[in-house]
Amino acid sequence: MVELHHDPARLTECEWQSMRQEAAELEYAWQETYQALIEAAHAEPALRALYPFTSHWALRFSTTTRPRLTVVGPCLMANSDGTYGVVRHLSEDPDRFATAHEAVTLAVRLLPPGLGPVAFGA
Repeated sequence: MVELHHDPARLTECEWQSMRQEAAELEYAWQETYQALIEAAHAEPALRALYPFTSHWALRFSTTTRPRLTVVGPCLMANSDGTYGVVRHLSEDPDRFATAHEAVTLAVRLLPPGLGPVAFGA
């Protein structure tokens, strides 16, 4: 049996599960919006195959595990007004959407082609 710390795919799966649990247990007014975003991203195979992480509650993706993340694709946000944002570059204004599914759909379209399996970021 492959141990968790020796398999980047299992580390990625574990990170997704941890993120989903955290989103379900948050006690913030925007918890439902945030949880919907995490669940929509997890439901999309192209995003689920990437290592997820958050920065200031914004969902990001990497092709490598911690500690050395290789950030790829856009940044997804759950906004306090119940909308969702997608940012290609942190310096620009986000595209806004009414549903998490719409935001995730754009995020998938913005992924670079040919992404391989997640690798160790050590």
